[in-house]
Amino acid sequence: MPYGHRLATAEDLPAIVDIYNSAIPNRTSTCDLEPVSVASRQEWFDTSRPDHRPIWVGHETGSPRTVTGYLSFEPFLNGRRGYDVTADLAVYLHPDHRGRGQGAHLLGEAIAHAPKLGVRTLATTILAGNETSIGLFLAHGFREWGRLPGVADLDGVIQDVVLVGRPVGDTAR
Repeated sequence: MPYGHRLATAEDLPAIVDIYNSAIPNRTSTCDLEPVSVASRQEWFDTSRPDHRPIWVGHETGSPRTVTGYLSFEPFLNGRRGYDVTADLAVYLHPDHRGRGQGAHLLGEAIAHAPKLGVRTLATTILAGNETSIGLFLAHGFREWGRLPGVADLDGVIQDVVLVGRPVGDTAR
């Protein structure tokens, strides 16, 4: 199924939150243990910037208003300006669109677009049990940079967190 993406709008925030919340019960994609609200994500959405830290929504080709997933370029670590050359990616997909190419599309587009945002390095943390996400990122040239043992407790299930990253643009050579 071919996918596209576009810049998220305020009208997309409820769909973004629904997609994020759909990932919480499986305990493999986020360390949130309870659903989040649209109100709790409003500041996150409002502080995203198309020219620096955009949020994109994925959609099926020919249906750009239907949100099938999203990707956000997040501040790295604590968001201090010295880290502005690095973006922390977050990718979440609607359950009906997982494993169908949406994640690969969004991630490939993010890698190509990152230099336009002044980003030289992309990184993300993934729960070690999420082999699908780890495989997706590794297939796109990310490498494991480290493993944080036992740092997540998901209702009594202790998880390692894997840090992956890759250079982009001219630094990717």
